[in-house]
Amino acid sequence: MKTNVINFLKEQVGLIVALLFLIVFFSVKSQYFFTYSTFVTIVNQIPHILLLATGMSVVLIVGGIDLSVGSVLGLSGAVLGILLTKDYSLATAIFACFIIGILCGLTNGFIVTQWRIPAFIVTLGMLEAGRGLTYLFTNSITQYLGSKLDMIAEPNIMGIRFPLLLAVVVVLFVHFLMIYTPWGRHCFAIGAKEETAHLSGINVRKVLLSVYILSGFLASLAGLLHCARLSSSDPNAGIGYELSAIAAAVIGGNSLSGGKGSVIGTMLGVVIIATLEVGLVQISVPEPWKRVITGMVIILAVIIDTYRGRIKLFRKEA
Repeated sequence: MKTNVINFLKEQVGLIVALLFLIVFFSVKSQYFFTYSTFVTIVNQIPHILLLATGMSVVLIVGGIDLSVGSVLGLSGAVLGILLTKDYSLATAIFACFIIGILCGLTNGFIVTQWRIPAFIVTLGMLEAGRGLTYLFTNSITQYLGSKLDMIAEPNIMGIRFPLLLAVVVVLFVHFLMIYTPWGRHCFAIGAKEETAHLSGINVRKVLLSVYILSGFLASLAGLLHCARLSSSDPNAGIGYELSAIAAAVIGGNSLSGGKGSVIGTMLGVVIIATLEVGLVQISVPEPWKRVITGMVIILAVIIDTYRGRIKLFRKEA
């Protein structure tokens, strides 16, 4: 156990240092940053992105990508909102919300595995189809839910709300699956070399299908938490979130080429992005420059990941 903790800290030391640097930098620049209220603000706004990024991490580990998660979040939330406004029970609405996410993930996974179409193309198509269905179902009108989701959004411990606690539990569960179960080891094996994984007896199609289903389900759960946070179901919810999820996963050390990554690293990546965004707002950085800075951080993370991979390959060859 002690060795595992030490190895984990070694793997994540770069992210921890980067996070500490941001905290120190913004604390110096703004007298309001290093406060408990700022901390609560940061962590309470990340649950939906954290869930999307967790699903994205697993997809990246198997060597795929899922560009549809933002639209699945929006579509799932739209179905949830429609049913709640029509006075269906909360349990029925949540069940339907989850079914939408699972069906979207199942569709992505089935097309990718059955017809061997690149995941980029398949999930890009689902991104458009999901958003279109969201607008059709809602007539592009926001559904205001009032207090119908308060039992999910309101419970808190010292200001830290239930959605965050739920998201962290989900992350830890997925981390357990990836590290301590055969399914998780199969995911890493497929991402490292799919053909080798197949020859070693792994049911590649089955694993890939389950990964996309997991991503779709987590996107629908993110849709539920997003609706609870805003007390409404917005047809535009989730637009651009797939990019935030990919960014957090990459910053967290997940390789775009597959076979390497960690959902715990992704969680740190989400916190780093959220800290950066809140800090830039507090020091009054204009929105255009905020996007430029965030984009440069993402590019830097990809460059570091690329050179880290080349260094490891060079060492192996040596």
